[in-house]
Amino acid sequence: MRRFWVLVSLLVIGLGFVAWFFRGPIALRVMRIALQANLAADSIAALPDGLHVTLCGAGGPLPDPDRSGPCLAIVAGESLYLVDAGSGAARNLIEVGYQPPQVDGVFLTHYHSDHIDGLGELGLLRWTAGSHRLPLPLYGAEGIEGIAQGLNRAYRLDAVYRTAHHGPETAPPTGSGFAARRFAEPAMGEATVILEKDGLRVTMFKVEHPPIRPAVGYRFEYGGRSVVVSGDTKKSANLELHARGVDLLVHEAISPELMGVIQDSAEMVGNHAVAKIAVDVLDYHASPVEAAEIAESAKVGHLLYYHVVPPMPLPGLSTIFMKGVRDAYGGPITLGRDGTSISLPSGSDEIRVLSE
Repeated sequence: MRRFWVLVSLLVIGLGFVAWFFRGPIALRVMRIALQANLAADSIAALPDGLHVTLCGAGGPLPDPDRSGPCLAIVAGESLYLVDAGSGAARNLIEVGYQPPQVDGVFLTHYHSDHIDGLGELGLLRWTAGSHRLPLPLYGAEGIEGIAQGLNRAYRLDAVYRTAHHGPETAPPTGSGFAARRFAEPAMGEATVILEKDGLRVTMFKVEHPPIRPAVGYRFEYGGRSVVVSGDTKKSANLELHARGVDLLVHEAISPELMGVIQDSAEMVGNHAVAKIAVDVLDYHASPVEAAEIAESAKVGHLLYYHVVPPMPLPGLSTIFMKGVRDAYGGPITLGRDGTSISLPSGSDEIRVLSE
């Protein structure tokens, strides 16, 4: 028996040595298999018919290892749309199983930098990796033309280079950049239908993020299911109105208690600018409890937090962020992070949390 185990040990050591010696070719083979599987995958086709929401960015402007800049991927049937595109949007989109060339359009809630600073990379990857012949549509309220024009101007030379290098079949010159789809910001109590296509209906409504204007949220309806995305807003009766009865409310939230710690720490070290910003941001964002109150009043089916601020690098901090939330809303709640995914199959009341 002892001799048997000696032989087994020698065999394991030998195999380990062979694997180490040939680690380069082995890794190359694994890489080839993984790339082929990734490029051939169609995550949208694998989903059941319905509305499906994935956070390709669950955070705000501050660096956070778990939450990138604001970005929501929404699949309706066979179509993929984004709401906002903060830093890391395109890379996170790939990470959660979608490809930039699949994106049919981006809805912008407002024009703060953390909601748009991933657009350039997203547009580039969508164009070149998909050989698109038309620019990526950007939907939004007043000012959307300036965003599209500015990005097109910034990437103009890059687009020329890529068409010259890869050829017009791979990088069609007509397909680079962005095309603005402008709509007037609706009045309080009103909503504007900005897209009706393949069974999907998207409406825009006004939210409160003063002094930022325009600032809007969106309601998506498909297959008898519904999702509302708040955008950045303080507690808003108008948002509550348009979120009434939806299956899923995706709402931003900022913790006053945690921001107070940032303020106090900044004051202690003499950084008065950061201290003031930590106070200022509280007056145009909703707290976690306020978002929960809206969810309760609107009788939504599920509350998903995104644009989670500030970062929470220590596990116990999430309990501070969520303090009082369960008392305000009796339904299911998910504290979002990059990759969080919730599925709403058509023709049912089921709400599936696929990834938290």
